[in-house]
Amino acid sequence: MAVTAKATESTEPILRLRGVGRRFGGLDAVHGVDLEIRAGERRAILGPNGAGKTTLFNVISGEFPATAGTVELFGTDVTYLPGRKRAGMGLARTFQTSRLFHGLSVEDNVYLAVLGVKEGHLRPVRSARDDEMLEQARVVGAEMGLGEVLDRQVDELSHGEQRQLEVAMARAANPKLMMLDEPAAGLSRPERVRLTELLLGLDPEITLILIEHDMDVALRVANWVTMMHDGGVIVEGTPAEIRANETVHELYLGSHHAEP
Repeated sequence: MAVTAKATESTEPILRLRGVGRRFGGLDAVHGVDLEIRAGERRAILGPNGAGKTTLFNVISGEFPATAGTVELFGTDVTYLPGRKRAGMGLARTFQTSRLFHGLSVEDNVYLAVLGVKEGHLRPVRSARDDEMLEQARVVGAEMGLGEVLDRQVDELSHGEQRQLEVAMARAANPKLMMLDEPAAGLSRPERVRLTELLLGLDPEITLILIEHDMDVALRVANWVTMMHDGGVIVEGTPAEIRANETVHELYLGSHHAEP
């Protein structure tokens, strides 16, 4: 079950954005974003295409530097730190486009994710350390619902299984903060239900932020929602408050998401 918003109110934010902006030439893709995420929180960042959601993710993870404002992660100003440094601090993320190793097995993909976060390297002779990391990969794969397909090549997986694998690779990094960019994109309804259950079953100590167009997934997983439009935050609230918000309802959700 997702933790409640009240459970995190008394803790210090593990992620704090102050006046964050990102400009591309004359375009303000993100501007003036203030955001606080606390440990154990489940946060959804929603909005239409072009709202600035993925750009904001890229600024948080260090893919793009902010052109305005500050980013604090785990109490440290990381505004000018590269992404690999932020990953080393405990941040893991997925991307809209697949970054899987398609010529390898599911197990190999998760193993490489474990290897990467431990700053290891491939060796011609396997060691006890490699065996430990391989076992960790198998455990994470099973935890993320991939236990029966660990030996299969990535190219043999369904789209839904590939999305599960991307989440598993982020989980394999043993993150404090996990960021998922549209994990339900392109999934069938049964696959979305399965993904939702997997996200709800994540270790409650892992803080989760997700961008998602599927409101059924987002509003079930999240305990707090940030809505973006034209590069800025327009409203925040609980899933129930977001469903009941007139502006959100008219612009984003559609009638079947409204409260009865």
